[in-house]
Amino acid sequence: MKNGIIIFLILIIIAGAGWYYFNLKSEEPNLIPAPLPANNDPVKAKENLIRLNSPKPNDVVSSPLLIDGEARGTWYFEASFPVSLYDANGKLLARTPAEAQGEWMTENFVPFKAGLKFDPPTTDTGFLILEKDNPSGLPEHADELKIPVRFR
Repeated sequence: MKNGIIIFLILIIIAGAGWYYFNLKSEEPNLIPAPLPANNDPVKAKENLIRLNSPKPNDVVSSPLLIDGEARGTWYFEASFPVSLYDANGKLLARTPAEAQGEWMTENFVPFKAGLKFDPPTTDTGFLILEKDNPSGLPEHADELKIPVRFR
């Protein structure tokens, strides 16, 4: 009789722990992206982190594409961050690291340059994506600036 009560209590504890683990622990945090400014301009939304001098949004671009601007030192890892060019269908046309042109171990703005060579795309438009380097792979450290471009 005593063993039966002990086994019953152990089963209740295990069931309670299982319920807690699967029902309370598995809830994902409700992550809400930061709102864009009223004009929905992604460049303005990121201007305190990264500033692109060339190309500007909706500029006509061709190969070789020269990219320059400035980004906070926190945008870099080992003095670089990835830059990618995609066509309107999401096809990757080119990818290269943007290189810091100064001391990058700072929270201040640091100039960068990059160059992309790519084959003529099959679409008239695309996107240039400047991605914050995130060696940890953690989503809370990820960020990007996505610029619409037009092709010749």
